[in-house]
Amino acid sequence: MKKEEFYTAQELADKLRVNIMTIYRYIKAGKLKAYKISKEYRIDAEEFKRLLDRAKVK
Repeated sequence: MKKEEFYTAQELADKLRVNIMTIYRYIKAGKLKAYKISKEYRIDAEEFKRLLDRAKVK
């Protein structure tokens, strides 16, 4: 069984070196799927990978 890995919005912002509001905008716009647990968002590692793949310059 594969262990699921999740990131917080702040962790993704740090990884991408963007403001956390950018991550929240991506979630609100539907560019990034997230789970809202209590007051925080959790983003699946696979979803983060898909976001990067879509953003890749060809």
